[in-house]
Amino acid sequence: MMSQITNEGLILACSAIGAGLAMIAGIGPGIGQGIAAGHGAAAVGRNPGAKSDVTSTMLLGQAVAETTGLYGLAVAMILLFANPLLGKL
Repeated sequence: MMSQITNEGLILACSAIGAGLAMIAGIGPGIGQGIAAGHGAAAVGRNPGAKSDVTSTMLLGQAVAETTGLYGLAVAMILLFANPLLGKL
């Protein structure tokens, strides 16, 4: 039964699993951005005069937090479509 699994099939299966695991990296930025938006809204509620400063700082922080999710997406796309491991066979 195991002799029917080819090296290429094994690499493709493991790459698909790795891509799925890489997409778990999207959970962290989602939670972090939600927390940042909540704290930003609370800060504007306490001090409406600082709305532009709070908003710009919050958006900068969210952009930095999103890079983690984008790196995970890039890894997943590479594993699914470019798959550098297939060239090693």
